Formats: sequence, C-alpha cells, structure tokens
Amino acid sequence: MNGLDSIQLRTLAAIVAEGSFEAAARLLHVTPSAVSQRIKALEETVGQVLVRRHRPCDATEAGRPLLRLAGQLALLEREALAEARGAGVDPGRTRVAVVVNADSLATWFPAALARLPAEPGFSFDLRQDDQDHSAELLRAGTVMAAVTAQREPVQGCRARTLGAMRYRALAAPPVVDRWFADGLTRAALAAAPVVVFDRKDRLQHRFLRTVAGRVLDPPVHYVPSVPAFSAAIRLGLGWGLVPEQIAEDDVAVGSCVDIAPGRVVDIPLYWQHWHLDSPMLIALTAAVRAVAAETLRPVTG
Repeated sequence: MNGLDSIQLRTLAAIVAEGSFEAAARLLHVTPSAVSQRIKALEETVGQVLVRRHRPCDATEAGRPLLRLAGQLALLEREALAEARGAGVDPGRTRVAVVVNADSLATWFPAALARLPAEPGFSFDLRQDDQDHSAELLRAGTVMAAVTAQREPVQGCRARTLGAMRYRALAAPPVVDRWFADGLTRAALAAAPVVVFDRKDRLQHRFLRTVAGRVLDPPVHYVPSVPAFSAAIRLGLGWGLVPEQIAEDDVAVGSCVDIAPGRVVDIPLYWQHWHLDSPMLIALTAAVRAVAAETLRPVTG
C-alpha cells in the first residue's frame, strides 16, 4: 500500500473543518474538482470511505484517525518550520481547535488563553459542548484538546485533573415564595419549573434525583446560553444550578436565593489533549491547569 500523502490529509482536514468540498477548496485555493480528486485518491489508498458527503461533511469512523493525524502533522510541521527558520520568519498559521463546556467558557477558561505568550501564528477555534460529551470531538479528531468530565484518556490523548466546578441551586425570591415556601419537598420539586441549558444537560435532573430520592419530571425551560440561563433564573422563569462564580454575585445582591443551602454539586473536570510533545500544547496545558487551580475546587474522592 502507498504511504499517506500530506496534501491529501490536509484536504481531508479542510473538508471537515469547513463543512463542504466547496468551502475546503476556497480555503486551500484550489478547485472543488481538485479537492474531490485528492479525497478519492486518499480513500483509494486506505481502501475505506473517509468522508460522509452531506452538509456539513464529517469524517467516517475510518476517517477519524486520519483526521487526527492531519491535525497533528499540521501542528508539528508549523513548530518545526518556526524552529528551523528562526525568529522573524512566518511559518504559517495553524488552527488550534479546543472544545470546552459552556460554563467553563463563560467563567474561567478565557483567562487561560490570555496567559499564553502572544503568538500570531495560532488561531484558536473554540467549540462548545457539554462536559459529558466533549470528549467525543477528541475521538472524532476534530479538536486537539478538551475540557471534559471524562477521566479516562481518549486513545492517543493525555488526561490531567483540573478541578471541580461547583454549582449552587438558585431561584428568584418570587419562585421561592410560590414553590418552596415549605422547603425542597418532593411535591414542590416535581411541580416547580426548572431551567436547563440544553437536552444534553442532565445536571438539574441528577440534583432532583439526589434530593428527592427518585426520578421526577418537572416542567423544563431550555435556555442554551449561559448569560440567558442565569437571567432566566433571576427573572423567575424557574430554578436551576448555577456556577458558583456567577451564583455568588446573584445571591449577594439579592436577585436570587440559594434554595438548598449547604447542598452543592461538584462536577470534576479534566483536560485531555493529543499525546504530542508540542511546545504549543505544553504551553496551553500549563496555562489551563494554572487558571483551573486558582478557580476550581479540588476534586475529592
């Protein structure tokens, strides 16, 4: 079998990143026909279909390891060129794709990026997904690092403990008066509306099961934006679990009440990244771990 062609691998990565053959052609400054020919040749080399040709295009199971390889080669190639050419020579631009859960993205994670040395050759491509699902993008090869709830390393990755994100159950005073005047009774929790981030978010339902001792099915409002989620709770749409960095301010000004004092939810978070000795990944990992150590709670147990 012939060896893998780096141009064909780069084309595969461009198709998945841009979502279509046409968009990949524009990025690579070639014709869509050239993109198709490169992917056809790569698929013939491997003997497998590598791209699902729908919108947006994505990699098949066989294409995922090649997609990851393409990203690793691009990163290592850029760093090798930078070292070989020396300072003052532009080795090109590399996209650094990272997936982060919404609450981390809205609170502590941007500070980690701000701690990195200024590096004009890197463009950060931040993706947002639930911490219970973010590792899937690592498996798919579409990101090189992730903030995830998964402790076990994805194949080809390293995993480091970051800390626990703490949540407090909040509600606006009118919601407390209407639904929780007698406390967090099972009947009140079953009837009171709850604010949930999206359909992947099971945090509130886990809290309900822990407090009530059984599965409950209260009315749910889906609000897939961290600022809007917190605003919905402050405005009395329902109760919900809020990161303590945001919850402390809401409780301090009286816009929200902690409906379960002393009862918190800690979600352990982990940093997973490609198993590469890349200076960029090493610097990014150091910055992420440093800010997490200052911001998150220690993981217990």
